[in-house]
Amino acid sequence: MQSGAPFGPWQHERVRTTAQMTPVIEKILSLMQAAGFPERDLFGMRLSLEEAIVNGIVHGNAKDPDKSVHVRYQLQPDQVIVEVEDEDEGPGFKPEQVPDPLAPENLERPSGRGVFLIRHYMTWVKFNDRGNRLTLGKSKSA
Repeated sequence: MQSGAPFGPWQHERVRTTAQMTPVIEKILSLMQAAGFPERDLFGMRLSLEEAIVNGIVHGNAKDPDKSVHVRYQLQPDQVIVEVEDEDEGPGFKPEQVPDPLAPENLERPSGRGVFLIRHYMTWVKFNDRGNRLTLGKSKSA
């Protein structure tokens, strides 16, 4: 993690449907672009945010339009941090229980690659103990 100027203030958005997530993602990517993040970082962040937010809407909130996925983010010149938290009232998500998408029996499954992709594209990823919040960290690539 880069050190430097203090983090800017946290920004907060609420997303209830997949249609509402695009403007939120575009806002974050616009800030990253203005800070000079390269295209590959923007691509990785877009993909990771789409996966995280859709998972929160579909799995965490069971597509309940009365529940929100909270997206909080802060940006500094060399790093962006995004938290995606759903209003899951159930047992939550256990990342260690997600089947390996590269295992032969999972290669043709139509789902189950989101966490794998997020971990690949982000500099670091943290899950809270409750299983309803994912924190993504992305340092600016050289």
